[in-house]
Amino acid sequence: MTTSIIPNLGRDKVSLGVTPTLWWNDDFPLIDIGVPFEQCVSEMALAGFQGCSIGHKYPTDAAVLKKALELRGLKVSEPWVSTYFTIGEKDRTVENFRRQLKFLEEVGGRDIVVAEFGQSSHLQPIPVFKHRPEFSDQEWHLLTSGLDEIGKLAADRGMRLCYHHHMGTGVQSAEDIDRLMAGTSAEYVHLLFDTGHLRFAGDDPLTAVEKHKQRIKHVHLKNVRQPVADKVRSDHLSFEEGIRQGVFTVPGDPEGAIDFRPVLSALAEADYEGWLVVEAEQDPATAEPLKYATMARRYLREVLGW
Repeated sequence: MTTSIIPNLGRDKVSLGVTPTLWWNDDFPLIDIGVPFEQCVSEMALAGFQGCSIGHKYPTDAAVLKKALELRGLKVSEPWVSTYFTIGEKDRTVENFRRQLKFLEEVGGRDIVVAEFGQSSHLQPIPVFKHRPEFSDQEWHLLTSGLDEIGKLAADRGMRLCYHHHMGTGVQSAEDIDRLMAGTSAEYVHLLFDTGHLRFAGDDPLTAVEKHKQRIKHVHLKNVRQPVADKVRSDHLSFEEGIRQGVFTVPGDPEGAIDFRPVLSALAEADYEGWLVVEAEQDPATAEPLKYATMARRYLREVLGW
């Protein structure tokens, strides 16, 4: 029996990207088997993707990076900016954001991804659930007002700020996303929706997509091995320990718990346009990057029809 193709997510509406976290980890540099930049982006192209996010091994010269990606038929889906509004580091955050906007302009991208890492537990060797921050009303105000400010900076240059909810941070759960969306400008602050982070946090990705579909302008398609996610919570593991034990995988992996069809269908019904970026923070020593990138691309070809 053939599986139906989800309409309204064709090449004219969406682009398919992949993150370098299949090849190495940008949060934990020791999760690395030595894959160089050139091999990474070549395998992205070989797997059939159109673009990629920026990793720590990428050239920092915009012209060099753009040339290397164009040679392989790739574009930049997004750079990443960590924000620190809740711990009083607004000036430094804004300065770094401006630098990344300039870089994004030079490499020809549109979306710039941010996440508030003030007080975050995810980079520390401590239980990620137990020590995630719970923002006070004042900290929420610092975050939302700061995001509106830098979001306007992006909009003024024809770009979009897309906020990434993330495990171990103050914006982790569906309830946190609700508060962030309610407290920020729909004109300046868009949502990067990450299926894997929300499922890992214990919430239903489909419910959140249906609630915030008009604010979603960027999507990370990441799968979760539910037994590992449950173990991270029950055994008080760190975010890194969860990654090393395989909590994340790609769409199309039969070990994954997320049904992506309803999520993608909800996005299609909302007339979504933008990037669909495959992400799986895996240990490349145990999860061969090209194998999983190809697995994900094959799945998306089956679901989207291209």
